[in-house]
Amino acid sequence: MEKTQRNVAVDAYRGFVMLLMMAEILQLSRVAKALPGNAFWGFLAYHQTHTEWVGCSLHDTIQPGFSFLVGVALPYSIAARLARGGTFGRLFLHALWRSFLLAALGIFLRSMHGPQTYFTFEDTLTQIGLGYPFLFLLAWKPPKWQWTALAVILSGYWLAWALYPAPQPGAFTGFLAHWNKGNNFGNAFDVWFLNLFPRVKPFVENGGGYLTLSFIPTLGTMILGLAAGQWLRAVAPRIPMRRLLAAGGIGIAAGLLLHFAGINPIVKRIWTPAWTLFSGGLCFLFLAAFCWVIEVKQWRRWAFPLVVIGTNSIAAYLIAHLWERFFLDTFRIHLGPHAFTFLGAPYEPLLRGIAVLAAYWLVLYWMYRRKLFLKV
Repeated sequence: MEKTQRNVAVDAYRGFVMLLMMAEILQLSRVAKALPGNAFWGFLAYHQTHTEWVGCSLHDTIQPGFSFLVGVALPYSIAARLARGGTFGRLFLHALWRSFLLAALGIFLRSMHGPQTYFTFEDTLTQIGLGYPFLFLLAWKPPKWQWTALAVILSGYWLAWALYPAPQPGAFTGFLAHWNKGNNFGNAFDVWFLNLFPRVKPFVENGGGYLTLSFIPTLGTMILGLAAGQWLRAVAPRIPMRRLLAAGGIGIAAGLLLHFAGINPIVKRIWTPAWTLFSGGLCFLFLAAFCWVIEVKQWRRWAFPLVVIGTNSIAAYLIAHLWERFFLDTFRIHLGPHAFTFLGAPYEPLLRGIAVLAAYWLVLYWMYRRKLFLKV
């Protein structure tokens, strides 16, 4: 199989997504709370938090972006492994192994501060892991199979929720109440499924509304990414800008239409089909923007910090989850407890977070220079 040149824009987009995730350490909500009424900090704080239920902030695009890019990368990964002599059987076994590792890693990270293993399947890594084997199999099928699978996944998932009795009153009334937080279809499944595992206390409801079954429409997001990756490889080194822009516009319009027509709401926390389409459209536009700047216009130098992160996304994910306390304690011990108050108390969390974020990046840069890339 012919080898294609690496798409730097994909690495940069992935780095941007991971940077948004790591930048939670900036704690912009604390800054906004310390400066009440300040529209600038309020705007930044809103876009660094998840919406309560309906709508979309920039922070809400992290998980769909990460999932979408898994799909984008898959055609490149399959081509590279086939070029090294891989076979379908060996590649599928690797896909199963990768699926297991992602799910196990997600459970491990969510269990770090608990008294026992916390079996939960709604986090980003676990959701991707649950859907990845199906994505891999679809990658070997013609596009019409992939689009059919997407349609079946979204319509079937919508129907299951629509037929389940609506939970207690919440954000929606009428037909859309089926997608309120509470005893909805996805939560009913989790009450059964999660209580099969040892727990400190019986599972009743996820406080944020997140669900195990969200991996099904998340697979839809990955299928959209798979289509984008196949388009990019098919015409490389050219960029199919019209396709990417058209897909982005159609996805956003379809999600908004379902929402405002009262058919299905845009809710990230339960990954509604409308959210799959809406957020998928945003991902197409993000990808198109990065491709236009980096691959078409060849403006690449500015993106290097993002590429450093994007080429080591699993390492970035782990560093942000495992090393935050280490760096915070290190700065406190060696610089003193008030080292970041020189601009005033309201800005202390931000300045401390910038220092930690810089430390994260320097570790990733050290790994990049030594070609140490963590993969599963």
